[in-house]
Amino acid sequence: MKRILVIISLCSLIFSACDSLDLSPEDYFATGNYWSSTALVNSNMLALHYDLRSTHEVRYFFGEARGGTSLLNTTIINTSIENTSPIKDNTFTKDATGVSNWYNIYPHIMRVNHFISEVEKGCTFLSASDRGYYLGQAYGLRAYHYFMLYRAYGGVPVIDQAKVVEGVTSAEDLYVARSTPKETLDFIKSDIAKSEEYFGSDFTFKGTSIWSKSATLMLKAETYLWSAKVPDRDQQPETNDLQIAKDALLQLVDKFTLLPNFSDVFEYSNKENKEIIMAMRFLDGEAANSAAKFAYPPTFINRVYGSNGVLMGDTLQMLNKGLYFHAFKYELFESYDAEDLRRNATFIDFYLKDKDGNVTNKGVALRKGVGIVNSSGNRVFVSDVVIYRYAEVLLMLAEIENKLGNDPSPYINQIRQRAYSVNYDPAVHAHVNGSFEENELAILFERDKEFVYEGKRWHDIRRMQDASGRALVFSPIVHYGSEQPILDYNKESYKVLWPINVGLITGDPLVEQTPGY
Repeated sequence: MKRILVIISLCSLIFSACDSLDLSPEDYFATGNYWSSTALVNSNMLALHYDLRSTHEVRYFFGEARGGTSLLNTTIINTSIENTSPIKDNTFTKDATGVSNWYNIYPHIMRVNHFISEVEKGCTFLSASDRGYYLGQAYGLRAYHYFMLYRAYGGVPVIDQAKVVEGVTSAEDLYVARSTPKETLDFIKSDIAKSEEYFGSDFTFKGTSIWSKSATLMLKAETYLWSAKVPDRDQQPETNDLQIAKDALLQLVDKFTLLPNFSDVFEYSNKENKEIIMAMRFLDGEAANSAAKFAYPPTFINRVYGSNGVLMGDTLQMLNKGLYFHAFKYELFESYDAEDLRRNATFIDFYLKDKDGNVTNKGVALRKGVGIVNSSGNRVFVSDVVIYRYAEVLLMLAEIENKLGNDPSPYINQIRQRAYSVNYDPAVHAHVNGSFEENELAILFERDKEFVYEGKRWHDIRRMQDASGRALVFSPIVHYGSEQPILDYNKESYKVLWPINVGLITGDPLVEQTPGY
């Protein structure tokens, strides 16, 4: 992935967006000069991975910020929280959309479309195995981008060509209406099937930051599990999809493993570990992620107290680089047992006291995934952003077994055993099979503890269900620090999807607002 730096400037030349959907990369290499060798095709594929990395904040905003674990408005040290309204407090309207222009994902899709067109129709110098691998990656990446859009918006414009590169220039021909939810999800499933077909039996793993057949199988499981549980207008749950998701996951069971120590999964020096299936690569001197926005700020130092009652300095060596624009609720921290090693590997907790030494407020900042102090003595936020890891294989299998009416506890308890390590006592810590809802909540709360800052929580509470089959986003049980549900089922059901900005609608007369807004 270091080679990405070499092609970043080429990326900006190869594709530049214009219309409201950013449909039109104007390709300076469309004549074929940039598709004339295997090395150049490989550079184009690395460019698509650079594109993927540039979407890392999308995972937080689309997948976690709305999920009821985020602090709102201000922190306990009076720093301002960003994106409280309308995102974190779910106060969306047609005029308050949180993000605009489909979060600028379509330019990435257009570049994948162009890659697919060039490699499927040309590049005759490629071997059959190389062509298959590249197209397996490309179709997987396109399905990933569309699945991110689908879970956020439902039906979206489905475009499978780089239109301007292929000669479409009139504005009218570039307008694209939103497909229905079912049409959109069917397209995603079709792309996943093509990815599998092109990969064939090739499980070659070129690194945790490079798309592989294993990544496609994780996406397949995630997509089909969603399809089996989440209704959206013409897209109704398909129970057969549970088995399809399960079969995809079972292919990965002998290829990855849980690391013995939870914190080792996210170590900068351990990026190529056996738990990671797919991640976005960040390296010192190349690119940094947005973890600074979750790290404590300089005003934290010598102002707050640790759990031991001692005034805290720069405990994690943030070296004045923390911004603390996003924070998690203390109630999430409290949900961990003290013996659960994930708690202190994920958070640093701190406290305010009055002049008499009484605790007056409590807070947490992110410890997990905040990078390193480099050789120059600077804090750099270069931990990889994980998309898929083996822990999710186990917890998705647990969720599938629960929905199938089977016992999910063997999968849950593998996660708990790692979490408690030498402190694990089955009589105390093991999950015992219960009712559907009891199991579902146990799986959700395990996911809450396992996947902080990994872009999962909002998707989880939209997908996971109570005993009646209603999504847990409408249940107060899962809302940390509140007795109210995250969304009111009777008044706010439409808010499970995001609205689109007015400018997008005026820029493309075929695009309609998300229903309910």
